[in-house]
Amino acid sequence: MDLRIKIAKDLLKIRAVFFRPDEPFTWASGIKSPVYCDNRLTLSDPEVRTDVETGLKTLIEENYPEAEVLMGTSTAGIAHAAITAHLMNKPMGYVRSGAKDHGRQNQIEGKLEKGQKVVVVEDLISTGGSVLEVVDVLRNAGADVLGIVSIFTYGMEKGKKRLQDANVKNVSLTDFDCIAEVAAEDGYIKPEDIKRLIAFRNDPSDEGWKG
Repeated sequence: MDLRIKIAKDLLKIRAVFFRPDEPFTWASGIKSPVYCDNRLTLSDPEVRTDVETGLKTLIEENYPEAEVLMGTSTAGIAHAAITAHLMNKPMGYVRSGAKDHGRQNQIEGKLEKGQKVVVVEDLISTGGSVLEVVDVLRNAGADVLGIVSIFTYGMEKGKKRLQDANVKNVSLTDFDCIAEVAAEDGYIKPEDIKRLIAFRNDPSDEGWKG
């Protein structure tokens, strides 16, 4: 089975990604969303967790064969970076959302040498803002950031443009379009809902998709 479809099925099965187009969720920004995503749930299911971590290992080996260190985003990417690094027998660390106010005041936890080739591990890419902050911190510390691996990406234009402008590559296990198609095929949503979901993805601020 294609890896994108396999992970999509996994995320839907454990409701890490949950579609509710007729009863939308409200984001902190106030935007109405037909989708809820919590990839932390993958850690609670051993079978899905294995699929995700071995999938991330495969993506890194195929797309970033020169990778020397994995760096997780705080907090959602930390566990995935740790497990994947263990499978690959590579060092890992993580980047805090801000520097500590005590001790050595680290923002990067774990050993990182200048010039080391780093892959950032993230759980979810939406607008790309938070993961690019992590990339900036690593670059400022002298790391050679090869790119990002993530479990899931919305494929939003804002996120894609931000990554492109920052010259950062992202490779995801699966994406919004694939999960929407699998959700329709497997009966989680109606086939006619796909168009509404893609309309939301294309412009989350426009609530016309609600019909």
